[in-house]
Amino acid sequence: MKAIPLSYIARNLWVRRVTTLLTAGGMALVVYVFATVLMMSEGIRATLVATGQPDNVIALRKGAGAEINSGVDRGQAAILESLPGLATDAAGAPLITKEPVVLNNLPKRGTGKPSNVTVRGTSASGLQLRPQVRLVEGRMFRPGTAEIVTGRAIAQGFQGAGLGETLRFAGRDWTVVGVFDAGRSGFDSEIWGDAEQMLQAFRRNAFSTVVFRLADASQFEAIKAQIEADPRMTVELKPEMKFYAEQSEALAKFISILGTALSVIFSIGAIVGAMITMFAAVASRTGEIGTLRALGFRRGAVLVAFLGESLLLSLVGGLIGLAAASLMQTVNISTTNFQTFSELAFQFKLTASIVWQTLAFALFMGFVGGFIPAWGAARMKIVDCLRAA
Repeated sequence: MKAIPLSYIARNLWVRRVTTLLTAGGMALVVYVFATVLMMSEGIRATLVATGQPDNVIALRKGAGAEINSGVDRGQAAILESLPGLATDAAGAPLITKEPVVLNNLPKRGTGKPSNVTVRGTSASGLQLRPQVRLVEGRMFRPGTAEIVTGRAIAQGFQGAGLGETLRFAGRDWTVVGVFDAGRSGFDSEIWGDAEQMLQAFRRNAFSTVVFRLADASQFEAIKAQIEADPRMTVELKPEMKFYAEQSEALAKFISILGTALSVIFSIGAIVGAMITMFAAVASRTGEIGTLRALGFRRGAVLVAFLGESLLLSLVGGLIGLAAASLMQTVNISTTNFQTFSELAFQFKLTASIVWQTLAFALFMGFVGGFIPAWGAARMKIVDCLRAA
């Protein structure tokens, strides 16, 4: 079957460039929404997954879905601290940190609107276990004092959380002596202070979690089995990256489902717009279709040509929408994490998978919107087309 040249298809879109741009613009808006939603979901997932380290292990109370509703008493923490095979620091001390994690309500800068913030009690070992965290302003808090350090997102977004400022919570005034950058991980949305001081201030007698590193990561299953067999222990061990990946699932899935549903609804309008454009193209080129058929081009070639126009139109719209969505990567936003009910700052993230999914979605709209008009053009009789011309 003789095919109609691609240059002919592209030239027809250029001749109707005003209509083409309007239709492509409608598709671009839908594609923009679709891509942005996927980027938001991926940004949340990437932020929380980056919070964990591949060689760290976290211990939580069995059945606890998040750190804030977990509890590890001092006796159990001591057993974990005495486990064989823990990695050690340069001084030979075990790399383990026992941490209380609580939520605190703070007012946002500018609006004064309150929002939940995660407050974590930690130690010097806690900083060593998180190499992605680095101080960018000030210094680390001193153990045994009411000093705190804040993540960059917290320092920028909440009143009293900047370097040298004072926050009041748990009945105390806390001085911010440092600001840290956690490499776009979830720690950027936290406040850190001395673990023992946090326990006293919040009247807690148990830690929320215990985080440690094994000298040999391959021993994880053996250590896990040992803990599960100990009747004194009511905790479960998880690789830290797995734990934080689970923390992202609920929110990322909700955003993905909601956004996809909205995109599908909006896409109906874009498909109808593409269909109207292609019906108009067929109606205005009846004589041209008859000439193509008289020149020996078969019905299949005409079908492919008009369908190709619709697909090319949707591809243009898809690329415009994707280009606009990619600019969202420079935007920092925050939302509430469903698992912890605390503020989580993140960035939109564009991946190769999202690019292909977005372009496939755009081409699908073009195919659905263009198939019926293209089928109608292919079914026209030569005599009727030439008579109408």
